[in-house]
Amino acid sequence: MDGATNPGPLAGVRVVELAGIGPGPFAAMLLADLGADVVRVDRPGAGPLSIEPAYDVTNRNKRSVLVDLKSPEGPGQVLGLVGRAQLLIEGYRPGVAERLGVGPDACLARNPALVYGRMTGWGQDGPLAARAGHDIGYTALAGTLGMIGDPDGPPAIPANLLGDYAGGSLYLVVGLLAALHHARETGAGQVVDAAVVDGAAHLTSMLWGLLAAGRWQDRRGVNLLDGGAPCYAVYSASDGGHLAVGALEPQFYAEFSKLLGLEPDAPGQFDVPRWPELRARIAARFATRTLAEWTAVFDGTDACVEPVLSMREAAGHPHLAARGTYTQVDGVTQPAPAPRFSATPGTLRRPPARPGADTAEVARDWGVPALAPR
Repeated sequence: MDGATNPGPLAGVRVVELAGIGPGPFAAMLLADLGADVVRVDRPGAGPLSIEPAYDVTNRNKRSVLVDLKSPEGPGQVLGLVGRAQLLIEGYRPGVAERLGVGPDACLARNPALVYGRMTGWGQDGPLAARAGHDIGYTALAGTLGMIGDPDGPPAIPANLLGDYAGGSLYLVVGLLAALHHARETGAGQVVDAAVVDGAAHLTSMLWGLLAAGRWQDRRGVNLLDGGAPCYAVYSASDGGHLAVGALEPQFYAEFSKLLGLEPDAPGQFDVPRWPELRARIAARFATRTLAEWTAVFDGTDACVEPVLSMREAAGHPHLAARGTYTQVDGVTQPAPAPRFSATPGTLRRPPARPGADTAEVARDWGVPALAPR
């Protein structure tokens, strides 16, 4: 682990994370990677989706205390932490935190400058607010899942990256940091309601503009950026590997066509009625060589063609290795902190926190003696 000499741009910011799964822990990890002192409040007993602590990368750079919020002293212990924090993250269904005694009213009464971040799928209000759900359902209803995949098949599932992490975690972090700025300027905290459905919908802003302008069809696999255009698509090599083509601009497409060996009489790049024919010709050319052979052909060019790599392959790619995009800590390969800062870089200071392992340390450092084990 890196030392504390580079604590990151959020050094000095204290964050209380009420343990959950998915986008909340990832948002807290982002803050921790950037130097925030994140204390995760774990509950007794392992959750149904929990993994071995050493491999729970989203718990890195955090410390953990064990609190039973259903015990008589539990809410008071959390409020003791809240009194010392600037940010709080919770991912319960609406109303649960209130019933546990650690909702926004109780926390802001203890610390009026606190920014209280709420991470849910459906949001704090609306007809579906109290309903269970996961990434796949949130993105489905937000209109984003239906954009992805072949037009003749079901939508493709981009793991839980599009909803939980892009539409959820990243929007929560933006909201927390914006509200933190406001709190520092005014002394007034507030509640940030980050819903995956809101963030996933917001990600499509540009496409809504294109739709209004008549330059986007409201169905997948037929548009410029969803695999519909032959110049922006994925193709198979002769050995079953895949190549991603993103030759949108005419000069890049010209380079691509030349290196691919596309016939001069092939349909034009933006001859939309003949896109099926152009796609078939490009696919036929890619099918004549292996992934490695095509990768060598396009290497070092501006044709905008890259091999589609697996996770392990990506971690070993020369460019990502040179940048240190991935790192290995205690035998676990994982992405390094991002983005990068010239003066206050994020670092990996601590391995994933083990539930309750830091209770005494946090009680001392945060000045919350009620936390200390008895």
